[in-house]
Amino acid sequence: MLAVYASEPNSGDPIASLVVGDRPEPRIPAGWVRVSMRAASLNMHDVITLRGVRMSPGQFPMILGCDGAGVLADGAEVVLLPSVSDPAWLGEESLDPDRTMLSERHQGSFAVAVAVPARNVVPKPASLSFEEAACVGTAWLTAYRMLFVNSGLRPGADMVVCGRLGSIATALVRLGAATGMRVWVAGLDAAATARRLGAADAFDPATGPPVAVDGVFDVDVDEASWSHTPRWLRPGGVIVCGGNRSGRSRAGYSLTALDMLMSSELRLIGSGRGTRGDLVALLAFLDRRALRPDVALELPLERAREGFLAMTEGRVSGKITFSVRQ
Repeated sequence: MLAVYASEPNSGDPIASLVVGDRPEPRIPAGWVRVSMRAASLNMHDVITLRGVRMSPGQFPMILGCDGAGVLADGAEVVLLPSVSDPAWLGEESLDPDRTMLSERHQGSFAVAVAVPARNVVPKPASLSFEEAACVGTAWLTAYRMLFVNSGLRPGADMVVCGRLGSIATALVRLGAATGMRVWVAGLDAAATARRLGAADAFDPATGPPVAVDGVFDVDVDEASWSHTPRWLRPGGVIVCGGNRSGRSRAGYSLTALDMLMSSELRLIGSGRGTRGDLVALLAFLDRRALRPDVALELPLERAREGFLAMTEGRVSGKITFSVRQ
């Protein structure tokens, strides 16, 4: 079958390991289902896999792709949950230490068909196209969990989105605005995009937002953001961390920021990948609010290399999807 896969890890030139070609049909173990793919979306996770991060050489070749939407054997239209849990795990799904993603231990969604556990498919609302539905599993689901599960914020709250306006940050702005929150974006260079997405405005991180806010959502945590985000909060506010970009700090986190956490009783919360229940709720929210992910570029699976280049070169703002012909 046609698939887009990583032939081997290549940390220096990841796109050089990208292959569009033939791969074996998926095996369907007991308790799993075959999904005939209709659309899949590109994530930075796919480039990370090409680099070989968190992968061993023996896991290659690996079909890429975490997200997607397709059709079951009975014709049911479904959306993929990208996180695969240990079937023996009995605790909170998000705390499973053996939890993995499609395209890490299991072949991914950039193919004519993919095999996933039966619990990893969720009904697709008819109001969402396959391309739109294919965008929600990683970025939008991460944003949903940060905002609605872990922050404790309510409609009418003031919130800041901190970090590059990529897929997760974009979803945070749109979800917050759709819920009646007043959203501010850190970074004046993003002002026009922020307002288009529904934010009140953008601001210079050096001076801070025009009002003290209830929550800060940081998807690019580094020492620079840690040094000022606590100052933007009202007493009792929350910082929700959903990603990092700059790597490990050499100097350590600011003691001033730590003092503010204590003196103003701020909360600092880490937020990871969303659960199956989160995905069901997110899809219902998108359906009822007529909210749709921004699809910036739609390509057939055969032209996946163009999509990878467009993302890594920063030529698009919004999700890139690959359509699959059956």
